[in-house]
Amino acid sequence: MALAIPSIAGQAVSNPGPAASTPLRITTAPSLGEQIDSLIAQPRFAGADWGIAVISLSTGRTLYSHHADQLFQPASTTKLFTAAVALSELGPDYRIPTRVLAGGEVRNGRLDGPLILYGMGDPTLGVDAATLHWADQLAGQLAAQGLKHVQGDLIADATYFASPMMGSGWEATDLQSWFAVPTSALSVGENQVEVTVAPGIGAGAPAVLRLDPADAMTAVTNDVLTSAQRTRNDVNLYRAPGDGTLYAFGNIAAKSPAQNYKLALPDPAQFAGRQLQEALARHGIQLDGKLATVHWPRRDAFLPNAPRTLAEVLSPPVGEILARGLKRSQNLYLQNLLLLAGVKAQADTEQREGSMGFITSERWGIRALHQMLEQIGIAPGASLIEEGAGLSRRNLATPNAIARLLVFLASQPYGPALVQALPIAGVDGTLQWRMRNTPAENNVRAKTGSMSFVHCLAGYVTSGDGERLAFAIMLNNYDPPNGAPSATKDIDQIAELLAGSRSTPGAASTPVAATHPAH
Repeated sequence: MALAIPSIAGQAVSNPGPAASTPLRITTAPSLGEQIDSLIAQPRFAGADWGIAVISLSTGRTLYSHHADQLFQPASTTKLFTAAVALSELGPDYRIPTRVLAGGEVRNGRLDGPLILYGMGDPTLGVDAATLHWADQLAGQLAAQGLKHVQGDLIADATYFASPMMGSGWEATDLQSWFAVPTSALSVGENQVEVTVAPGIGAGAPAVLRLDPADAMTAVTNDVLTSAQRTRNDVNLYRAPGDGTLYAFGNIAAKSPAQNYKLALPDPAQFAGRQLQEALARHGIQLDGKLATVHWPRRDAFLPNAPRTLAEVLSPPVGEILARGLKRSQNLYLQNLLLLAGVKAQADTEQREGSMGFITSERWGIRALHQMLEQIGIAPGASLIEEGAGLSRRNLATPNAIARLLVFLASQPYGPALVQALPIAGVDGTLQWRMRNTPAENNVRAKTGSMSFVHCLAGYVTSGDGERLAFAIMLNNYDPPNGAPSATKDIDQIAELLAGSRSTPGAASTPVAATHPAH
């Protein structure tokens, strides 16, 4: 017998059948934590280590945490610690001087004693627009004061830093490379030399090797030969640590394009001294003596206790140096800034407490960093940093330590200077080509960090509902398998999730689909 179907508002409705009583199933969007968990739980990461910390700047609440108190190699995210101690000790407005000092009395245009080129740690000397012609600027100032004759040596003094010319834990095989140049109080031209190798006139002829600057190496042994056209180039450059001789060997194919390389300058102080020596001659100042260099642990015996400054050029402000250093991940800039912070910390401490025995400028900088972290409340074991650039594999830090440091820095008067100094996703620096056309573009401001099997990103991001976040994403012991995305793509995906996330109450349960179950 047929059932009677009631009408609604005078309209008949058809029988929906048994399915009409089945409740709707609401599919909810996965939360931020679930999305990150899903990404890092992929089988290809089985042998890797992920560490992530995300903290709200407004509430201090931890929004996501994964192995956040485990120690990881930070690579160049170490530079965030250096930036913190440099800003704390020096301030963003400090300018680093490079000076010419008198090692004797100046009478009637004659200096009776040595002329001292005294470096005080400026890593931008010779590359900043204000000091591009620094040697002529200094010589011009000397000539303007009437100096015409130096009856003594020109001494290039790099002893302002009481430290070796490499950071703790730097690998010896890296020391001839452009990214591990000597750390010197008297640095010039970023302590780099460009090497160009071009084929000779024909097969069997010696290759042509040029240096820029031309006199940057004390000696060059060129055994590179020109091979037949379309043969494989095999150019090798080697300089042993502590040796000034560059050895070039191998072959370059005839009529092939020149090959360009960047190497570390063996002795920046000596090269700087030669530049000033030549500038003195151009400005009509006679130098009777020779060029000499002084490096730590030697001291300059001619340096007076209260030296008279005859000429001076200044670096850009520390805040600007940090911006250039962090945007490019420039190792020399950050290591020099750590040593500068160390010199300042040593002077302040010894003024209060007297001499504490010998400690390197680098260690003084690290001590100042530890004191700063202790004041923030970051446990000593959460940050085991030993140099300023991030080249040492002995550096260790937890994601929580980095994220909490970033939270602290954002609250300081110099916080805006740090934020401005960080690379911007899709815009500039080491993030220029990353995270484009995503919510992270022109939003994430963060320091990259990478070396073999180490991939990190730490900085700031504004979420989809306007909440400012500090984050540290660290991936160690990972080599992407064939066909997998690069490690930077994986890390960027997490940053993009943070940029698009919403913490508004109820946002996580917004239904994305409402469907009847299938029959």
